[in-house]
Amino acid sequence: MSAEIVPLDLPRMFLGDFSPLFFAEIALRTVVIFGWLLLLLRLMGKRGLAQLSPLELAIVIGLGSAAGDPMFYPEVPLAHAMLVLALVVGMQRLLAWLVIKNETVETFVEGTPVELVRDGVMSGRALDRSNLSREDLFERLRVAGVRQLGQVQRVYFEQDGNLSVFLHSEDAPPGLPIVPPWDLEAPVSVMEGRQSDLACTHCGTVSPVNGGPVPPCPHCGRVAWTQATTDPLGGGSRGSGRDGGDHRLGLGGPLGGGPGTTPG
Repeated sequence: MSAEIVPLDLPRMFLGDFSPLFFAEIALRTVVIFGWLLLLLRLMGKRGLAQLSPLELAIVIGLGSAAGDPMFYPEVPLAHAMLVLALVVGMQRLLAWLVIKNETVETFVEGTPVELVRDGVMSGRALDRSNLSREDLFERLRVAGVRQLGQVQRVYFEQDGNLSVFLHSEDAPPGLPIVPPWDLEAPVSVMEGRQSDLACTHCGTVSPVNGGPVPPCPHCGRVAWTQATTDPLGGGSRGSGRDGGDHRLGLGGPLGGGPGTTPG
């Protein structure tokens, strides 16, 4: 401990050696840094936030930093940290109220759901927007019991970074196999068509082929096909995986248009 610091000096502990106007500077610094942090967290995307919203993560970081420094830095007065904590909590309450009252603020702070899959077809633009690769999507779908994309009606990337997966409640059409994981066993490429359904390995579109060289995918334009399947685990059944329906919300049956990004 420095010789200039007198232990238990209450004026130094609470006020420090600063002008009272410095409290206004602290308030301005807190507002600027909090807003900047919130913007950076929104740009970081939902994938990096786990199950915390950008606002909640900003609160955790802001409170942790403000509460930590005055605990062991003698030059940081307690009153300054207390003001920062109060401002952070106050801004959180204000933003929470604005999120409820104003849809524009809610969209900025929490984002919107993004539709990743529609009727077994992936949206490349939606995956790019969500900073997800096909392998990331397949991994999460396998956890939901999906074996091939034909089982899937809709997949939404929610504001909290989780996926909502809606499955066919009845027999599922053939689709692109995602089991086993492609890192372990990549799907066999098909270059010559025959009387069968082929699945595009880039977007999941299923198209019947009657023979000859395979055409470009009508959805994404790629020439990358594999055999479509109803059940890559064997048996040739057209089951939908687990109990059918939505992995998170328990919804089965046909779906209409929903919010988010339309594949294409």
